[in-house]
Amino acid sequence: MTESNQKWYVLRAMSGKEKQVKEYIDIELEKGGDLSRYVSQVVIPTERVYVVRNGKKVIKERTFLPGYVLIEAALTREISGWLRNVPNVLGFLGVNESPGNYQPIPLRTQEVTRLLGTVDSLEENPEELLVPYIVGETVKVITGPFNGFSGTITEVSNEKRRMKVAVKIFGKNTSLELGFMQVEKE
Repeated sequence: MTESNQKWYVLRAMSGKEKQVKEYIDIELEKGGDLSRYVSQVVIPTERVYVVRNGKKVIKERTFLPGYVLIEAALTREISGWLRNVPNVLGFLGVNESPGNYQPIPLRTQEVTRLLGTVDSLEENPEELLVPYIVGETVKVITGPFNGFSGTITEVSNEKRRMKVAVKIFGKNTSLELGFMQVEKE
């Protein structure tokens, strides 16, 4: 099969089982059978995010589209049937299904470009922090000139990933504007 016949499709997988689906297909591709002639890529859209574990900020990779696996393939009836029968696969997204006709609908080029471009840009900028900060919560400053000071959150801007914290300095409340990466919960 030529690359020009290949299009991107979306396999629906059980949530949390996307990696097992990808690994299963990758193992079959490495064997070099018929599947490798028809399937060229299997992608799980992921993003890197910061999470706080034991007071430390660590980077974690999470699935950007839970329950979905992107696959570039030239689908034949046999290949689509084989892919539907992979363990933990629920089927294809966007199926024209009529009696005797099971035809997955490929993604449009713009959709693929947007999806893969978004995933690439998310991997380059791992700035999202998965710690919900709430007004009234007590936090400790961990960087900058106020390192070690504790204060109460007075305002949170999730879009800008910044917050205002009221810190007591020399007995007076002082408002500081800090980024999410500059504080940790107490």
